[in-house]
Amino acid sequence: MMTVRTSVRPRVEGEREDEILDSAVELLMEVGYDRFTMDAVAKKARASKATLYRRWESKASLVVDALVRAKSSAHVADHDTGSLRGDLLSTFCGHEGVNEQATAVLGSVITALSTDPEFSDEFREKFIAPKIAVTQAIYHRAQARGEVAEDIDLEVIGPALAGILLHRTFILGLPPDDATIERVVDHVILPAVQHRH
Repeated sequence: MMTVRTSVRPRVEGEREDEILDSAVELLMEVGYDRFTMDAVAKKARASKATLYRRWESKASLVVDALVRAKSSAHVADHDTGSLRGDLLSTFCGHEGVNEQATAVLGSVITALSTDPEFSDEFREKFIAPKIAVTQAIYHRAQARGEVAEDIDLEVIGPALAGILLHRTFILGLPPDDATIERVVDHVILPAVQHRH
């Protein structure tokens, strides 16, 4: 008697999921968001398109998940060193390849933020919001230590470092490096947070 196998594919997870997410980040940096397709990811990751769609319902959800969780994506973790300067430098400096890769990733999705509402909403919620939370935690700790004046508007000063680096990168064409981050911290951020009205 012949045994008939039922074709029930397991949900993609573990190392296989990591491979797909890493492939998605690589493809994103190669072709950008607009030319990024599920077909191309499937080919690059040697997976079926059906496998991708069982795990991610759209291109936007796959891209955001890849940016948030892929091993090859740039990640920022909070470092509590006991000082504002130390926290900012240890959090944003010294991670080999992070600055360059983060720049490439942001460059690949920048236009999608204004053209794809589904992507932009998910990107801001899952990719940007946690980074804002890390930065705000750094400044709140510094304020509790008395390093940041009570009247400083943290909603304005919090994104200042990232804003300057993004302007230099995408407007002036000057890629970020640790020395530049240190200069911005020492010449802009620290003097600004110590100012009292």
